[in-house]
Amino acid sequence: MKKKIIILDVDGVMTTGKFLYSSKGKLYKEFGAHDSDGLNLLKQNGFQISFITSDKKGFKISKKRISDDLGFKLDLISEKFRLKYLEKKYGLKNIIYFGDGYHDAKILKKCFFGIAPKNARYEAKKAANFVTESKSAEGAVLDGALKILKKFTN
Repeated sequence: MKKKIIILDVDGVMTTGKFLYSSKGKLYKEFGAHDSDGLNLLKQNGFQISFITSDKKGFKISKKRISDDLGFKLDLISEKFRLKYLEKKYGLKNIIYFGDGYHDAKILKKCFFGIAPKNARYEAKKAANFVTESKSAEGAVLDGALKILKKFTN
């Protein structure tokens, strides 16, 4: 199989999807410990990995974890334009997509292979090819990575 590009939505896949606010604004996002293992396994097996987020206010937080700490590309793309962006940049049939939200369902349905965390929106789980045993930020990306490796590598 020709290696596919893996695109992951940050919030609700890598994070719990919860935003922690104070009077100063958005301060924190909760990321899990196990997902970097899955990302490293995919990277070691030659998969190209990239992330997207539509969270402008929390972009610096996501960038710190995804780009600075893990070393992956992160694009800020609004949910409204996400489908067209991915279609134009990669071609939907060339990507494996991790998504959790209402707007992700369209992408999950049209991409090569779609993965949704256990606690994703109903629409995303229904559209996905695989729903993980773990929740977002609790190993969902590792679950998805193991499924990808089993299904698409020797």
